[in-house]
Amino acid sequence: MKKIAMIGAGSLVFCKTLSMDIMATEDLQDCEICLMSRTRPKLDRMERFLKTVVRENRLPTRISSTLDRREALDGADYVIVMIQVGGVEAFSLDYKIPLKYGVDQCIGDSLGPGGVFRGLRTIPVLMDIAKDMRALCPNAIMLNYANPMAACCFALGKAGNINFIGLCHGVQTTLDLISRYVNCPKDQIDFLCAGINHMAWFLSLRDRRDGRDLYGLFKRNCEKPQYYVNEKVRIEVMRHFGYFMTESTGHLSEYVPWFRSHKRSLDAYCDEPDFGGATGAYYKYSEAMAKKYKGVDHLAMEDAKISGRSIEYCSYILEAIETDKPFRLNGNVRNDGYITNLAPGCCVEVPVFVDGRGLHPVRVGDLPPQCAALNRSNVTVQELAVEAGLTGDPEYAMQAIAMDPLTAAVCTLHEARQMTAELLQAQRKWLPQFKGRTLAVRKPIKAGRNTPHVDVPLDPALAIVHRFGALAARKLPARKNT
Repeated sequence: MKKIAMIGAGSLVFCKTLSMDIMATEDLQDCEICLMSRTRPKLDRMERFLKTVVRENRLPTRISSTLDRREALDGADYVIVMIQVGGVEAFSLDYKIPLKYGVDQCIGDSLGPGGVFRGLRTIPVLMDIAKDMRALCPNAIMLNYANPMAACCFALGKAGNINFIGLCHGVQTTLDLISRYVNCPKDQIDFLCAGINHMAWFLSLRDRRDGRDLYGLFKRNCEKPQYYVNEKVRIEVMRHFGYFMTESTGHLSEYVPWFRSHKRSLDAYCDEPDFGGATGAYYKYSEAMAKKYKGVDHLAMEDAKISGRSIEYCSYILEAIETDKPFRLNGNVRNDGYITNLAPGCCVEVPVFVDGRGLHPVRVGDLPPQCAALNRSNVTVQELAVEAGLTGDPEYAMQAIAMDPLTAAVCTLHEARQMTAELLQAQRKWLPQFKGRTLAVRKPIKAGRNTPHVDVPLDPALAIVHRFGALAARKLPARKNT
């Protein structure tokens, strides 16, 4: 009997969905699903519901639960991670503090101040899980759903001797949109998609029935207002950079400097509700759900009947490994030469084939240079955030936020430092790696136009420029006509 450890089983959406997907897969039903969370109430509800699913569907699956992570990991074959350190309370700070400094986030879980601090909270826990896996289940595969996906998997790539893949549904859901826009069934579209999580690029689109290129039709339809209005930011980026990317307008609007840095751009491109660009959309949704279901067992209202699988990749990966039936997906892995114009060792999202021998990422080669350039702006932030998460050095945290494209578009370096210091102080209970370390914030130096200058030697060429500039600044008498 295979053991599947669910770490962060208090996640009502992910844990329920993934567990039912596993139990809907005939070749996976004879397994143990071990639920692990740090607190009992949600864990007990999840265990109770999944045992009801087992009973009503007459399955051989064994459901167990524990508050001890090492107990859950001991002897596991698969480790599914869906943690959110700090929950809605920390998420509130990720959103509200940056907004005071003019950083307007719609999602706030992947990049920007929100993404950086979610990473700082999550990376140390992932490192502890990886350490325990090396001791208790060294051959297990980790399937990570924790955000920020790219930064978390970047860090896992540094952990060493951990077989992992990061999973997101951005490719599947974007393919749904593309399918509608080109009027071609989703399962008939042959595509290549690669880049980084939440900014992977659809590099080719073809109808597999006749080999017809679909990108031209897709781009022509995106020029029509009724298509454009659904995804203004994603389509606008495609119009200027040539390729369509994964995730929503609300997500992408945070990863680049052009759409949320002032009211004019917000009004023009981020005026749709919710993930269409609304300010604080994801936080407000999370807060509303937390309030709505506080003290309520919403699983008691869920149907325990198994009817099929969701779009999530998890069960298909496990099935492919257990049955040697190949499966293709887009997954997040360490960049060991898979995308050659992105940094070695960073996290990339590329096609991955799975079979009985495990995970096999595909070498894509170079991305189009403009796509790689946009990806690199985000990878730079991720790299600094990972260093901060691993070392507890607050300077790296500040530098990650200062390099964030949206923050850089609206904040001075001094403001970015002030904001980082405030976030570190407000979230200290979830950031043990920073214990005893503070971020120094010094007063700005005042140096006005009339401040006397210290004489310094000048390069001869610069001296000439300086001299002519000084002469031009003088008030010369008007020339008399002769």
